[in-house]
Amino acid sequence: MNLSFPRSTRLAAIALATAATGMAMGLSTATPVAAQGGAYYTATLANAADENRAVAGGVAWVCQGTTCVANKGSSRPSRVCRGLAREFGEITAFTANGEELDEKDLARCNGN
Repeated sequence: MNLSFPRSTRLAAIALATAATGMAMGLSTATPVAAQGGAYYTATLANAADENRAVAGGVAWVCQGTTCVANKGSSRPSRVCRGLAREFGEITAFTANGEELDEKDLARCNGN
């Protein structure tokens, strides 16, 4: 029995699982401020996000204003950052597991 699913279905399942986890933890409106304590990635956007939830860089993001947070993904942090930059535009700061990307990696994240 083959249980492989299209990428879009897997990403939707990730987003749903992230939302369900937030609800189970009592974060019915899982805001970045509430989620930051358990977030693996934290990004600061140059401009406020139009959407408060997105799947970018292979992870499900929750955004509020210029701050976005997400749980750990399977890609390198610089790759996750690049995916988020493609979705929301310029990233001014990006942290993975408490470690901030240096200027060079942040520039690459933004396509420079």
